[in-house]
Amino acid sequence: MNKFNEVNAKIGRYRWVICALLFFATTINYLDRAVIGLLKELLTEEFSWTENDYGNIVICFQVAYAVSLLFAGRVIDKLGTKIGYTLSLVIWSLAAVLHGLARGTGGFAAARALLGVGESGNFPAANKTVAEWFPQKERAFATGLYNSGANIGAIVAPLLVPWIAIHWGWQWAFIMTGGVGFLWIIFWEIFYADPSKHKRLSKAEYEYINSDAPAEETPAETTAPEKRVTWKELLTLRQTWAFFFGKFLTDPIWWFFLFWLPAFLEVQYGLSGMQVSLPLILVYTFSSVGSILGGWLPKFFIDRGWGAGRARKVAMLLYALIPLLVLFAQSAGDVNMWYAIIIIGLACGAHCAWSANIFATVSDMFPKKAVASVTGIGGMAGALGGILIAKAAGLLFDHFKALGDITIGYGIMFVICAVAYILAWVIMQVLAPNFRKVEKL
Repeated sequence: MNKFNEVNAKIGRYRWVICALLFFATTINYLDRAVIGLLKELLTEEFSWTENDYGNIVICFQVAYAVSLLFAGRVIDKLGTKIGYTLSLVIWSLAAVLHGLARGTGGFAAARALLGVGESGNFPAANKTVAEWFPQKERAFATGLYNSGANIGAIVAPLLVPWIAIHWGWQWAFIMTGGVGFLWIIFWEIFYADPSKHKRLSKAEYEYINSDAPAEETPAETTAPEKRVTWKELLTLRQTWAFFFGKFLTDPIWWFFLFWLPAFLEVQYGLSGMQVSLPLILVYTFSSVGSILGGWLPKFFIDRGWGAGRARKVAMLLYALIPLLVLFAQSAGDVNMWYAIIIIGLACGAHCAWSANIFATVSDMFPKKAVASVTGIGGMAGALGGILIAKAAGLLFDHFKALGDITIGYGIMFVICAVAYILAWVIMQVLAPNFRKVEKL
C-alpha cells in the first residue's frame, strides 16, 4: 500500500459509518430500557402496582436478558452479523412498542421479557461487527465510541420520555421510542455488508482493516468454510473464563450506579424530582468521555510499538485503579455534594473505559467466528452479577434502614464498587496473561 493510500485507509469512511450505526443502536437500546423507570410513578398510579409488582416486572427483563445473552451470540455467529443484528432490533423494537399496548402487570411483564430477549443481541452483534470492520489496534476505540451510546441514551431518556408522556400520553412514550429502532434497520440494511463483500469499500481500506495479521485471520482463511465452534470448546478455554469473570465482577457496578444513584442522592443529600437531573447528566457525561478516551489509550500505546496485549493490560489496570476513589465518595460529599458527584462520575467514566477494552479483549483472544458467542457468555455473566448485586443491595439497604441509618449500607456498597475492578483485572491476568490469543479453535 503506498503512502497516499495508507493515509486514506486510516482515515477511512465506511468503517466509521458502521461505527456510527453501532452507536445509534446502543443509544436506542438504553433509551428503550429506560422508559419504564421514568414512567414508574405514573404507571404505578394507573395500574395500582405495589413495589413488588414493579420489582417482578424488572426481574422479568433481567432474567430474560441474562438467559438470552447466552444464546444471542450463538445465533448471531450462525446467522451472520447483518441478519442477526436486524433480528435483534426487530424483536426489541416490537417489544418496546408492545409496552404501550399493555393493560396490566402481566402485559408489562411479558413485554419486558421480550425486550430482554431482543436487547441481548446488541452487544454480541456490535462486538462482532467491530471485529470484522476494524484492525486490532482500533477496536477498543471503536468499541468506546459505540458504547458511549449507552450514556447518551441515559441522558436523552429523562429529557424526552416525560415530555412525550405529558403531551401525548404514556402509551406514545413507548410506541415512539420503540419505533426509532425500525428506522435504524433501514440504514443498517443500506450500509452494512461484510468487508470482503462490500461493493463501496476501497481496496486500501480493506487491506488496512486486515493489517494486523497474523493476529487476525488471513483473508484466505475467512473465505474458507468455517467450522462451528461449540460451547464445550469455548468453556474449556481459560480465555473464556477470563472474560466471564471480568464481566461478572464489573458489569454489576454499572447496574448499581444506574439503578441506585438517584436513590443515593435522595438519601444522602435530600434531592428529589428534577433536582437529580443535573448530577445524573454530569455523571453520564463523565461516562461518555471515559468510554471514548478509554478506547483511545491502548491505541496510543500500540501506535508507539507496544504489543496489543500489553497495551490492553496496562490501560485496563489504570482504569481499574480509578474506582478506588469511590472509597472516599461519602466523606468527600460531607464537605461538598459535588465532590461526591465528581468522584462517582470518574468511577463511571472508568467503568466505560474498562468496558470498551474488556469487549476488545474478546477479539484479541478469539477468532472472529467465536466473538459473538464469547461476548454472549460474558454478557450473561454480567447480567447475572447485576441481578445478584441488586438483590444484595436491596437486602442491605432494608437492613440498615430498619436500624435507622441507610447510609451505612451505601458505604458498604461503595467498598464493593471500588475493589471490583482490581479483583477482576487480577483474575483475568491469572487466567489469560496479556490476553493471549487462543492458539487453535
